[in-house]
Amino acid sequence: MTEANIAIEDVQSGKADKIIKLVTISGQLDESNIDEKSKQIYDLINQIPQNLNLILNLENLEYMNSKSIGYLTDWYGKISSANGKIVIMKAKQNIADILNVVGLTQLIPMFTTVEEAKFAILGEQTA
Repeated sequence: MTEANIAIEDVQSGKADKIIKLVTISGQLDESNIDEKSKQIYDLINQIPQNLNLILNLENLEYMNSKSIGYLTDWYGKISSANGKIVIMKAKQNIADILNVVGLTQLIPMFTTVEEAKFAILGEQTA
């Protein structure tokens, strides 16, 4: 089984109705581990069913298979339908290329810093 790790941290939003979590994914997401690792994200979505916003830090993610892209798409749908957003931060070029080819970058914006990602979440939701 290849190694993959997911760490979840709180990000201060300054707004009571905006819950932001920094989800750092490292290693390789593939057939040997994606089902198990995805449970951490689904648990988070179930714990915070409304106004959950995720910043996915993919800086140390080396590989993701098509099944992990499917999970990412599902997380996007669940969070978006519950008044939240997902953004991606610091994706390596190979990961960014994959997400671009499958069209996910049209749904999930990508940023280079946590500050930019946080601003996108807060700025786009204040209306």
